[in-house]
Amino acid sequence: MTSTKTILTLGDAKKIAAGAEAEAKRNNWPVVIAILDDGGHLLLLQRMDNVQYGSVNVATEKARAAIAFRRPTKVLEENITEGRLHYLGLPGALPVEGGLPIMVGGQFVGAVGVSGVRSHQDAQIAKVGIDALGLSG
Repeated sequence: MTSTKTILTLGDAKKIAAGAEAEAKRNNWPVVIAILDDGGHLLLLQRMDNVQYGSVNVATEKARAAIAFRRPTKVLEENITEGRLHYLGLPGALPVEGGLPIMVGGQFVGAVGVSGVRSHQDAQIAKVGIDALGLSG
């Protein structure tokens, strides 16, 4: 049996970060961009000028939650808003919008987490970054 695993490379992470940074700069939004592999390990962290240092951990944890649960962190946030408070007890769950998993060829290969502005703006930046790869899941 032969199986091929697609991985997120450092080059891919740099493309994502460049796309995300461009979107953040276009909107004058100082943010931290964290890109993780499929095991939740940091590939690239980019902290723009004038962003609070607390966003470093938040961006990383948003990305970690997105890959751990293989869904946007917005889904976790919506579950909490709808009263499903047990999601707060899930190890590694960060129910704050701004973390997105990255899919390539139907495989989860990593995640992007952004923090520094409003959560929906963080998610917008993350999506533009992923779109910069030019791939679809």
